[in-house]
Amino acid sequence: MSIVVVATLTPKPDAVDAVREALLAAVPKVHDEPGCELYALHEADGAFVMVERWESADAMKVHGTAEPLATLGAALAGKLAAAPDIRRLTPLPAGDAGKGAV
Repeated sequence: MSIVVVATLTPKPDAVDAVREALLAAVPKVHDEPGCELYALHEADGAFVMVERWESADAMKVHGTAEPLATLGAALAGKLAAAPDIRRLTPLPAGDAGKGAV
């Protein structure tokens, strides 16, 4: 079963553009990581939300130490208002199988 993660990053007010650019630069690199099924960036209310899906817990674990995330972490240093809020979700599929789960 795939692993779904939602990560919310809140930049400092003066760093919104820099955080956006760092995230946009990281996305294609993460897409190339083994086991990445979805890595989709969204923006709302001064925060960035990444919706992720990994083919396995092992793939997600490797992502946590992979070069793209290390580079992103360095680019974000000092630019976030708080630590990222990272949540691993448990699916509760309902309704249409194609629409009821990420």
